[in-house]
Amino acid sequence: MRLHIIANGSFSPRHWIWKSWYPRTTQPSRSFTVVTMVASNSLSVDQNTRTQSVPYHQIRALYDEESITVYQAYNDKIANAAVRNQTLAVPGWSCERMTWIKPSWSWMMYRSRFSHKDKNQSRILAIRMSHSSFETILMQSSLSNSSQGKQPVRVQWDPERSPSTKTKLPYRSIQIGIGRSVAETWAKEMILSIEDVTEKARLMHDDVEAGMGEKELEEKYINESVYDPENEEVRKVIRLDAEEEQIH
Repeated sequence: MRLHIIANGSFSPRHWIWKSWYPRTTQPSRSFTVVTMVASNSLSVDQNTRTQSVPYHQIRALYDEESITVYQAYNDKIANAAVRNQTLAVPGWSCERMTWIKPSWSWMMYRSRFSHKDKNQSRILAIRMSHSSFETILMQSSLSNSSQGKQPVRVQWDPERSPSTKTKLPYRSIQIGIGRSVAETWAKEMILSIEDVTEKARLMHDDVEAGMGEKELEEKYINESVYDPENEEVRKVIRLDAEEEQIH
């Protein structure tokens, strides 16, 4: 069962609506349960006072019934060819290097500095994958900072960022490093579509520089929900349910 969460309101105490979606193959109807979750009044929460309303590990992503979107930054040459041909198997892109994809828009903005970090991260691409492809990738992973056996895909749980990227949040966001033994298959067979979202990133940066608040930035630019893997084994592999002290 996939859980879809929509936040209403600001970062002060707020209501959340959980949409409980039955598996696509068995039941297309949806049911709704309303619950109340209390978030911290301040975005700058210390790890020791972390609210229990947000799990330490959580996948937040833009997704629908058929696909999930992940992000990566590239240079102009790769981005232009990738969007034109709707594949990453283009000149300049190499499967020999580990490719790190990120479902979290805020983390992508932090990592690339809203596309302004350097020429090799000057273009932000939104890459759509099917749910099955996404979970297939995760099933081949191991944590970067654990004693798990080395796998072709690496998972890192890094501190999530507020929409402005200025504040480190007390819970983690997933980064997925696709190694060379998997990267070519991913690039050629697992991508449904590629969209250039650089303009969105730069407009958001302009609003951050102009002093737009976190709530307004979230409402204007971030349309993400909690992504709950359908395969229970995926949860175990990526340690989705692990607490802070259990990740090593």
